[in-house]
Amino acid sequence: MTVIPVRLGLQQRVFPEYRAPFFNLLAKSCLQGFSLFAGDPRPEEAIHTAPGLQNGDFQPARNLHISRGKTYALYQQGALQWLERWQPNVLIVEANARYLSTPIAIQWMKHRGLPVIGWGLGAPPAGKAESILRSSFINSLDAVIAYSKTGAEQYTACGLSPQRVFVAANAVAHRPTQTAPHRSNVYKNGKPNLLFVGRLQERKKIDLLLKACATLPAKLTPSLTIVGDGPDRARLEALAKTVFPNAHFTGAKHGAKLDPYFNQADLFVLPGTGGLAVQQAMAHALPVIVGQADGTQGELVRPENGVLLPAANLETLTVALTSALSDIAKLRAMGLASYHIVSEEVNLEIMLDSFAKAIKSVL
Repeated sequence: MTVIPVRLGLQQRVFPEYRAPFFNLLAKSCLQGFSLFAGDPRPEEAIHTAPGLQNGDFQPARNLHISRGKTYALYQQGALQWLERWQPNVLIVEANARYLSTPIAIQWMKHRGLPVIGWGLGAPPAGKAESILRSSFINSLDAVIAYSKTGAEQYTACGLSPQRVFVAANAVAHRPTQTAPHRSNVYKNGKPNLLFVGRLQERKKIDLLLKACATLPAKLTPSLTIVGDGPDRARLEALAKTVFPNAHFTGAKHGAKLDPYFNQADLFVLPGTGGLAVQQAMAHALPVIVGQADGTQGELVRPENGVLLPAANLETLTVALTSALSDIAKLRAMGLASYHIVSEEVNLEIMLDSFAKAIKSVL
């Protein structure tokens, strides 16, 4: 088991439910203790938050969300009180210059000669003023952990030494312990079974998936299972009735209740952005078709196990589905490649090892 010899504090904007397995694993590894500081999302974000930690300390923050048009900033009340109470000897913060209370927390640590590590998606191109602010913020950190190689390159471009930048591929599931499920080289009931799992939001572009399924050749017409709930569900169910009645909406499922859906599927599809269920699908030996998002999907989805859609439109999705479903032997080989990737390269245990390396580098 990975051992981290520190008393660790970790700041997050929110504590989503999908992060609980990693934070509990991280807490278990910290010999001197672990505390998480996080607040509530905005109601319209529809983020399921975790109630607390099994293995560590959880300190709720009071999030003050500051929005003006597309500009967003955050101030978290209670950060200094948390630091005074917890007294971490290493602090990890979200690497986001728009979090106005984070520099205060960094300053608190620096005054005590203690290191601070950033953790984030990366630093994509921005306007001149924001780029200067972000670069200054990034360079105030002792090290940065990026979700992906793309994100790591962006942090290095901000002026950080490559030796101070680490990659922890964004994972939500443990290394698989079960063997890869066996799937026949014949579709059950003569038709492929497509699966989507996730929050039903407009950005997931499930409407495109419904329309693409309706345009497939008759011999490839699939059954489609949509697992999840969210603000877009009513619209999608109404659309499915007219566009693709073969779609089945199950509502939200979590944990072991998802296993039967993954095991019965032939292909996992997420045309839009987000979607950490991609890794869960791969752990069940499923090939995947996903939209390009923040770079993290690039760590998971490669030509040998799936398709990264170059653009989220009906034509590209239909072409990708037709190609994938037309060759079932290749489809099964892609599923086994998915399983290998999450077994050997992208899982919570490997993510933890990357955090441990970053932490040890600043001690």
